[in-house]
Amino acid sequence: MASMLERIKKNAAAVGKKIVLCEGEDRRVIEAAAQITREGIAEIVLVGNADECAKVAPDVDLTGVTLIDPLTSDKTEYYANILYEARKNKGMTPELAREAAKDRTMFGALMLKAGDVDGYVSGACHSTANTLRPGLQVIKTAPDTNIVSSCFIMIAPEGGNQYCKDGVFVFADCALNICPTAEQLAEIAVTSANTAKTIAGIEPRVAMLSFSTKGSGNDAKFTNTVAKMQKATELAKEMAPDLKLDGEFQFDAALVPKVAAIKAPGSDIAGSANVFIFPDINAGNIGYKIAERLGGFIAVGPICQGFAKPLNDLSRGCCTEDIVLAVAVTALQAGSSK
Repeated sequence: MASMLERIKKNAAAVGKKIVLCEGEDRRVIEAAAQITREGIAEIVLVGNADECAKVAPDVDLTGVTLIDPLTSDKTEYYANILYEARKNKGMTPELAREAAKDRTMFGALMLKAGDVDGYVSGACHSTANTLRPGLQVIKTAPDTNIVSSCFIMIAPEGGNQYCKDGVFVFADCALNICPTAEQLAEIAVTSANTAKTIAGIEPRVAMLSFSTKGSGNDAKFTNTVAKMQKATELAKEMAPDLKLDGEFQFDAALVPKVAAIKAPGSDIAGSANVFIFPDINAGNIGYKIAERLGGFIAVGPICQGFAKPLNDLSRGCCTEDIVLAVAVTALQAGSSK
């Protein structure tokens, strides 16, 4: 468990990226900025006010951290123009753009859009909507990507888990998309597989999950989720024919070799999956929290996928170490982008 977390941070340090933390008013963020800088995980730009930082965290040494205040920065006007150009077809005016650019989360997103940083992390004291809205407005989705999604890297507890041979799983989408379509699920599967490779460092074996295994269940009279997962499996295979992916599976058929031998004997993914795609947010959110609370797994995330540039949202209940990990993940995403 600890080794995986340290590996993520070590790998992040190796790529040498610059990440903006947007919430210089929060002590946890200030502490994380100092720790990240001290450990060499990434170069940090902290959006905030020097007097405010000193008041909130007077004992934290920010040597090496670049502190920028949107209210006094000589680049705010430049960023405002970027925002105006990006949103003028949506009714944005130069005056509105100047005011919006003073917002710390928007300022951070505009830094990312301009290429002045490699990644963005926010959300310690802002809602998910307030954190991701600037990303959707100015960063937008990556080419050939239609949906922003999320995943959790689930790190096995000390002593391991008999079914988790890699020491890590990836669960998606547990945080953003309420009830994705088959087309969206296919895209989530492919992007989550890429996250499994680039962040978790594993070779993905993707299971499309359901309460049914290979047609054993049928909910056509109700919600038709079995057919949706079957279609999503087909579409994902078309999108990424070389990806090791199969479904639809019940969770035990995807995970447990003995069950897989009975329920899905013809599948080379059943019984050995390490990336799990849930049919909706109910299943995904419940599933990752069961693994975390009953199984002892550490949940790293939610990790955002699908933005044109790396952008991640924190939980408002996060601790300093959570922020450090989010920055490390964001740096790795930046390091893997073409």
